[in-house]
Amino acid sequence: MIFGIILGLITVFILIGTILHATYFEKKKESIEPYGQMIEVYDGKMHVYKMGSGKETIILLPGMGIGLPSADFGPLMRSLSEKYTVVCIEYFGVGFSSQTKRARTSKNYVEEIRTALKRAGVDYPYILMAHSISSVYSEYYASKYPDEVKAIISLDGSSTAYIGDDMPDFVKSLLGLVKIQQAIGLSSILAPIATNKDKLISIGYTKKEISDLIYYAGFSMNDNTLEQIASTTDYIKDVNKLKYPENVPFFKIISKQTYETKNSQIKITPQEYQKQHLARIGDQTKYEILEGTHFIYLNKVNRISEITDEFLSELNN
Repeated sequence: MIFGIILGLITVFILIGTILHATYFEKKKESIEPYGQMIEVYDGKMHVYKMGSGKETIILLPGMGIGLPSADFGPLMRSLSEKYTVVCIEYFGVGFSSQTKRARTSKNYVEEIRTALKRAGVDYPYILMAHSISSVYSEYYASKYPDEVKAIISLDGSSTAYIGDDMPDFVKSLLGLVKIQQAIGLSSILAPIATNKDKLISIGYTKKEISDLIYYAGFSMNDNTLEQIASTTDYIKDVNKLKYPENVPFFKIISKQTYETKNSQIKITPQEYQKQHLARIGDQTKYEILEGTHFIYLNKVNRISEITDEFLSELNN
């Protein structure tokens, strides 16, 4: 009888969560207007959000699993836009952007970025400021189109020097389970509970950005984002085959947590992981280790802005 009661409660919870996800949370998400332009790119539309009007143009590229990058980058965009033109790109399947049937390859990501920026009227050369896996796409971009990239600023970016093991097929097959978790409303229900709104406000987020992030948190997993997760090693292999251009300066901001914490999926020390990456890029590389987590832009906006000013001032002089 106890087992039956527990099973019944779980069933009721799943049913309520599924209904809330498909009605209340879906309606809330759909009511949020895009912050910027919706640009037609290949078979879909990509969201391009622009802020500021400075001479230099910084392109912000998000890491994996972020439901709404245009809100997530909010404080950093406001800080950088005081001196620069800042543009946030949301990939297909991310944020306000639609999904695509195009394969999630390094080449396609780069061509989609280029097309979206061109059609949005954003001229190169760009400073690519990329978080996590997007640092890999940035290196691919610079290697293929060095004249379009003035510099790269990597925000705790993935190393393109270390090629780990491919994700096992059985693990890839399990990725679809997160869509089930999402469909039953678990992510949507947990997001407002897990979000520390006061802390986010204290580090520069607006109430609207926080609210929008919460509603989008329950919709971040789809076919495009799951394919991106499953293809991470392929992206690194693609870029590793290319020689990084000597005329594109590179600054890597490394989080202290990443630099000091052993990753069970990486067979070398975290310090060696970073050193190999910097060595692959070449002599034009600079770096700085900042206190913080992998999402270093959450609490290091001021220092990232200072590094950007210093780095670009050196290049221009």
